[in-house]
Amino acid sequence: MYVAVVPNRSSPPAILLRESYRQGKAIKNRTLANLSKWPPAQVETLRRVLRGETLIAPAEAFEILRTRPHGHVAAVLGTLRRLELDHLIAATRSRARDLVVAMIVARILAPRSKLATAQGWDPATLQSTLGEVLAIETADADELYEAMDWLLPRQGRIEQALAQRHLHDGTLVLYDVTSTYFEGRTCPLAQFGHDRDGKGHRLQIVFGLLCNADGCPVAVEVFDGNTGDPTTLAPQVQKVRERFGLQRLVLVGDRGMLTEARLREDVRPIAGLDWITALRAPAIRQLVESGVFQLSLFDTQDLAEITSPDYPGERLIVCKNPFMAEERARKRQELLAATEEELAKVADATRRPHRALRGQAAIGVRVGRVLGRFKMGKHFRITITDELLSYERDTAHIAQEAALDGIYVIRTSVPAAELDAAAAVRAYKRLSTVERAFRSLKAVDLKVRPIYHRLADRVRAHVFLCMLAYYVEWHMRRALAPLLFDDPEPPARRESPVTPAQRSAVAEAKAQRKHLEDGTPVQSFQALLRDLATVAKNRVQSKVAPGVVLDILTTPTSVQQRAFDLLGISPRM
Repeated sequence: MYVAVVPNRSSPPAILLRESYRQGKAIKNRTLANLSKWPPAQVETLRRVLRGETLIAPAEAFEILRTRPHGHVAAVLGTLRRLELDHLIAATRSRARDLVVAMIVARILAPRSKLATAQGWDPATLQSTLGEVLAIETADADELYEAMDWLLPRQGRIEQALAQRHLHDGTLVLYDVTSTYFEGRTCPLAQFGHDRDGKGHRLQIVFGLLCNADGCPVAVEVFDGNTGDPTTLAPQVQKVRERFGLQRLVLVGDRGMLTEARLREDVRPIAGLDWITALRAPAIRQLVESGVFQLSLFDTQDLAEITSPDYPGERLIVCKNPFMAEERARKRQELLAATEEELAKVADATRRPHRALRGQAAIGVRVGRVLGRFKMGKHFRITITDELLSYERDTAHIAQEAALDGIYVIRTSVPAAELDAAAAVRAYKRLSTVERAFRSLKAVDLKVRPIYHRLADRVRAHVFLCMLAYYVEWHMRRALAPLLFDDPEPPARRESPVTPAQRSAVAEAKAQRKHLEDGTPVQSFQALLRDLATVAKNRVQSKVAPGVVLDILTTPTSVQQRAFDLLGISPRM
């Protein structure tokens, strides 16, 4: 028996169940049933039965052997390859290069220790397809440490290649420094220093980050934990001039970095090196007291360029931000009130009838803790005897400081013909992009801290890996901005660079609605990565033919497909 399809002129074809039989020496056919009204699927099932095929329910035809999160791996690794970062690390593929690439990707997906990272690639766990895609499933923590040792000597060449991409003669170069705490006491880099993480009892390391004008990271360097910010400047100047080959550039650094001593010794002697920084509060007060500018200057404007004999050959741009002034005044009052509240507790302890606090040293220790916590000692007159504590606000000093609230002075060597006053202020404010990089590196995404490595070169390699990971993330965020809370359309140049930056109308709408115009939910960068991780690679085995094993990729949702499109990559790797 068989199913035959017989043409029927202008009508639909007839579907007939027929049987072949022999009559003498002739083979004839006869129709057993007309199946024309059967559904196509039912006809196909009958045809397969007549062929002798074994039929089972679709749910029983296959079994899923394993499901591995894959979409987030494809997004990050695909971006890294599109940026050709793997080729910058090493021109030819090797296991060491694959391990370094995997550690960069893993830092973005799930920042963990090297041991936990390697365990995530093990075939027994396979927490993602990263190990499988790069064929490093068997790697262990020791191999990752060896790959870090392999990477570090290549740091200079990689940074030079990044500089060629993102820096050019006459460009702005942003530089800033941060510190982070260290676990353990055996690394020679770890020292007690300036604490920025609220971990003053821990050893610190210091690292400085060089970025282009848009905040794209180009180079990083690690220093001893007790290194002062200004002393890190000279190596960076040497790096930019000698290794990167830039003959003309404008170095942008904060007021604690580009100090007068550093400008005199490390910057001014170098031809072609201009700079932009800001004055400290005491220097601003001296300008006011010397009559170089009057505070009434800001009654009608928020920005003015002045000159001073104390700063020959330099341009000074005085700015006043009323929003900053209001915020500083509010914060000062809160800190003064909190300081008084705690000092009152110490004073009460000296007057209590039982076990009163006695002795100048003991009382001074308690007072020191309060002043060290709130940093308001300069605004109080404090008297300590063996038996009493008295204090009062120094209203004159408070008023003197409050008069300068919201005022800052940009200091630069760049001629006005090359950079007008407004552009100089904007250039200095670009340092906020480096601070954003530090937040991402230290806390938000990549979690460079805490650091457990014991060898100085391992610490350097670890920080460099985190910088490379941020390089990939920086490009991903820019590409994915339409789907994120990030501003996809930075506002046009403002009339005044002093006023706070305003987000674009598109970004404000996203923040308020939490959805795009088409109803797509707006997500954070990490939330979008988690969403992409649901695009899984499923290993499927046929129950009919047990030897047949297939990898089937989950069909991306519209949001996921748009993310891949924005990144310019395919989830199939």
